[in-house]
Amino acid sequence: MDAMELHPVVAGLFARGRRRTVRVAVEQEYVVADVDGGVVPIERVRRAAAGAVAAPYISFEPGGQLELSLPPSLDPVGDLGALTADLRNRLSRDGITLLTIPVDPRTDVPLQLTSSRYVAMQRHFDTIGPAGRRMMRRTASTQICLDWWPGAAGIEQWRVLNLAAPFLATAFARDGERLSTWLDVDPTRTGFDDLVLRGDPVSSYTAFAAGATRFLDGAAAHLSTLFPPVRPRGRYLEVRLLDAQDSVGVERAIAVLAGLMYDDAHRRSVLRALEPERTRLAEHWRAAASGLAAARQEVAA
Repeated sequence: MDAMELHPVVAGLFARGRRRTVRVAVEQEYVVADVDGGVVPIERVRRAAAGAVAAPYISFEPGGQLELSLPPSLDPVGDLGALTADLRNRLSRDGITLLTIPVDPRTDVPLQLTSSRYVAMQRHFDTIGPAGRRMMRRTASTQICLDWWPGAAGIEQWRVLNLAAPFLATAFARDGERLSTWLDVDPTRTGFDDLVLRGDPVSSYTAFAAGATRFLDGAAAHLSTLFPPVRPRGRYLEVRLLDAQDSVGVERAIAVLAGLMYDDAHRRSVLRALEPERTRLAEHWRAAASGLAAARQEVAA
């Protein structure tokens, strides 16, 4: 896609906030299963969840994974726990279970969201291999959203999260299959390298976006089909690299990420240590996936 068309829209994604606020929000995905282990139609889940406190925050992924996208909170872990407990209670009345796992073990999960966007996405991924379908239909993650600051501190936040990403993914991994799947989806739009860190952030991200095959019309729509480990969202950064975490993992992840984002001295210390590794970022991602896959095989044996 033409970089000239993309650049002003990308600039909006890097606008950043005007104040150094320290809010955190959680987006938690769950694999949904019927009482007999089968796939549950999304509409049945919607009906069962209609009276839940979490209902306004529910959305769905293409394979029917349920996502809770919660607003910023002073107690994000407590809010997530309370809303999930209430939701689980209501869904259980209809024989529906929420599983906090990174990869659905079922291999026959259909594409439940069949809008033109998801059909086009699947068609594109199918030209590369089977990982795209697996990612869309069977993976689940915990995404942490953090306030993005103005000035030099904001640039540091962007760089430190991207540079630390493969090491964070390893530290919070629960199943190597999810990361391996993402690495195989489409390298031009998943950003497991240092392309977005090679210069000015807006120009670098524009180059990243321009290099990805376009299958939707319009710059904003095209940008929504990019899935880097750290996604710029204007006033906040969305950390997308974590396997779906249990409550303990969510709490630990928030503590680690908030430290990197909001503690100036710690952020700069980590950044100094990681900057020399920038050109090896793709290598670190491959090593993380290989190490997790080997550990998974060892456990299975």
